[in-house]
Amino acid sequence: MPRGKRSGLISLLAVLLGLVTLVVPAAAARSASVEATRAELKVNGTRTSFVLDLSHGVRAEIFTLANPYRVIIDLPDVNFRLPKQAGQTGRGLVSAFRYGLLDEGKARIVLDTKKPVLIGNAGMAVRTGKAVRLTVELVGTTAKDFGAGTGGQRTAYAPLKSEPAEPYEERSKKSKHRTKPIILIDPGHGGVDPGTISLSNHKEKSVVLAVGKKLRDKLAQTGRYDVHMTRTRDVFISLDERLRMSRKLDADLFISLHADAIGQKNLADSVRGATVYTLSEKASDETARIMAEKENASDAIAGLQTTEIDSQEEVRSILIDLLKRETANFSADLSNTLVKRLRKTISLSRTPQRSAAFKVLRQADTPSVLIELGYMSHKEDEKLLNSSAWQSSVAAALTSAIDSYFAKRTAKAR
Repeated sequence: MPRGKRSGLISLLAVLLGLVTLVVPAAAARSASVEATRAELKVNGTRTSFVLDLSHGVRAEIFTLANPYRVIIDLPDVNFRLPKQAGQTGRGLVSAFRYGLLDEGKARIVLDTKKPVLIGNAGMAVRTGKAVRLTVELVGTTAKDFGAGTGGQRTAYAPLKSEPAEPYEERSKKSKHRTKPIILIDPGHGGVDPGTISLSNHKEKSVVLAVGKKLRDKLAQTGRYDVHMTRTRDVFISLDERLRMSRKLDADLFISLHADAIGQKNLADSVRGATVYTLSEKASDETARIMAEKENASDAIAGLQTTEIDSQEEVRSILIDLLKRETANFSADLSNTLVKRLRKTISLSRTPQRSAAFKVLRQADTPSVLIELGYMSHKEDEKLLNSSAWQSSVAAALTSAIDSYFAKRTAKAR
């Protein structure tokens, strides 16, 4: 088929369906790892184009999602070599974009759009040698015509299904046969979801991964724990998958690590310090509610369509209610211990203990906390959060708190 006609066919399908699969141009067949070296937004009248330069051709899948409006570009095995600030500002119909690993061998780019859009045209053209340029052209449309988007029925991960809780007696038997408590460390965000980005372009996902690794090593050095991590590199893990990991391990403790930020510039210089969050269906205050909403949006930020865990069942068994109550008490006890130990090492926020409906903490039988280590929006906090020495001191303080927590539980069990 002549090149012009092929382009026309792609354009027509894109307008009608909004879902495009681009195959690798024959002249750019992949022979090595692929790098993305440049990304740019261009505006031509009412149309906005996203342009990506790749060292080799790859198969690309492009689709749209609603709530919020996004355009998703899936690419396999791509290493992003883009400037740190790439995607933080938008043009035309696109307000911002982000990129990173979504899974093993799968990269993703998410374009946030200001309104519903259709894919007006999409193509992958050979430049020089094996290099190619991917271009995705967007045009505005109505919410009615957009609907749920062409990817509305797609899920990158199967949603976590509610499962009957294991009888408490059976779980207790398992615990008695363990030689060490199982701890799952959960560095938040990752891959296509960078989390908070500071004014100096430091990313939350990198900070919490560094602290998580140091905490893992400190805990392992004690010889008292069996330590696991939800991620050990820069890859996205869905909230459902993080919960699934905890359930599969039957973890005795779940610690999710994050770094906060405040959007109001007039408050950024005065609000700082760490906060420990526990689970509650009703937020302890407005700050906690906003924080939970932001963290619970992680899957949407990565372009996933997942269902909420059904934590509002009208009928719950007495056993599950009791189990949750006991777990909540253990979580509160851990929060108290963490704040006491952290206070000796780092700055804490004005209200260091809060609670809200964090999805990642919805665990019936695993004591869980989410720790916001500090504010990326505060200059001093940002400096400390990116300091290896500070990260090590925090890991040591957390290890000390965990030691105290389990020593107390062991003493009570005797």
